[in-house]
Amino acid sequence: MDQIRDDQSQRPKKQRYKVGDILKAIELPKATYHDERNRIANHHDKYTEVKKVILQIAQRFQFRGRWIAGYRRIQMELDKLGIHLSGDTIRKLMHELNIQVSLYNRHRNGKYSSYQGTIGKIADNKLKQKFNEKRPYRVIHTDVTQVRLADRQWAYISVMIDEASQEILALQISNSPNKDLITRTLKELINNLPDAAHPIIHSDQGWHYQLGYYTQKLAEHQFIQSMSRKGNCLDNAPVESFFHLFKTELLAGFPPCKDIAELTELAQKYVEYFNNVRITLKTKGMTPVEYRNHTLVA
Repeated sequence: MDQIRDDQSQRPKKQRYKVGDILKAIELPKATYHDERNRIANHHDKYTEVKKVILQIAQRFQFRGRWIAGYRRIQMELDKLGIHLSGDTIRKLMHELNIQVSLYNRHRNGKYSSYQGTIGKIADNKLKQKFNEKRPYRVIHTDVTQVRLADRQWAYISVMIDEASQEILALQISNSPNKDLITRTLKELINNLPDAAHPIIHSDQGWHYQLGYYTQKLAEHQFIQSMSRKGNCLDNAPVESFFHLFKTELLAGFPPCKDIAELTELAQKYVEYFNNVRITLKTKGMTPVEYRNHTLVA
């Protein structure tokens, strides 16, 4: 211990310098030094008000307490308000606000395949991956997917989405991918379509869409049936994209829904959000409902 004290006492003492001496040594005028100190002390964030607006926009796009608006969506909303910022600036400000998108892109909800070979009528592929329809109610995509519930049982989701507006025109959920599920989906679609609409209804070659009860119902309403090629999910990309968003934004990262009732309630809220709040570049910064209303009166 005495040896340690001796060693410490022999160390050279740290020298302390006055600010004036340091400034003189580096040839920096005192006035410049004090001006910089005052500038830092009185620094004003020129983006203070913009940050408030960004935060308000991001809060509108929250779902289940999760930030799901990326910088492009924020940028579109800012442009509407006459606030024009680069994407890099918006990303920086979102980082400072800690409101970056926080999505879990993993979901253990295996892909559902309804293909059972040719058991009925196979319709021609009228779209051939040309998803360029601009007018609502002309092309509608449909499919069924599955998600796992808390009790390890599967729930099946049948949806119909408008290609032009991306509006969800029908969504039904069941514990079985049966005729009733498809019939309820088609009935909801018919109730939501104007009488004069006779769209193309595009699906995969799932067994539901080949059977007489389905094809006859389409014919009764003068709907035109179209089907993807066998095993080619890209032929029905718009609805596949929706299912990805549905599972990523609504379900991934949360505990599985306990039953069909809970999943249905969440799904209904998500459809309301998707149709009336969520905006995209494809719909020119409008929600699906806004795009539909704007396009039909244009």
